[in-house]
Amino acid sequence: MTRILIAYYSRRGANYVSGSIVDLPVGNTEVAAGLIQAVTGGDTFHIETREPYPADYQEATEVAEDELRRKARPALAADLGDLDAYDVIFLGYPNWWNTMPMVVFTFLEAHDLKGKTLVPFCTHEGSGLGGSEGDIRKACPGATVLKGLAIKGSAVQKSGGAIAGWIKGLGLETPGVRP
Repeated sequence: MTRILIAYYSRRGANYVSGSIVDLPVGNTEVAAGLIQAVTGGDTFHIETREPYPADYQEATEVAEDELRRKARPALAADLGDLDAYDVIFLGYPNWWNTMPMVVFTFLEAHDLKGKTLVPFCTHEGSGLGGSEGDIRKACPGATVLKGLAIKGSAVQKSGGAIAGWIKGLGLETPGVRP
């Protein structure tokens, strides 16, 4: 039986959605991770930074851009340790500056992912996966990176069918587990 982990970074609070800044009690990527969990039955892990990003959306984007420029690796609030029990890792994140938040790189680089199958998914408001799939391949030599899914954040609540179809197309749905 394939053991699945859904590891994701998601921002609650002030977010850019459909041209406006709105307060999200649950981040869009976390919603997508829950929909994936419903189809796969996998375990979930919320990737979080030790030092939170600013609550203000504009300030948070400035910090994120600075981290990208410096290739920073923000410290993780917690880590899972050994990932040997998992064969497939769904990796979720919002598209920030055409890639993943730097803390997702921290998570990837903290583990030996050789031989693992990585399945990216991201939320965005128009930029899709950006360069993140290539960035994951560079950060995880020896891992297999499957075709990712980009989900428009403003439509994530209604994306269950698209997510289920994508997972089925990858052959990763779990029999008997359905959203």
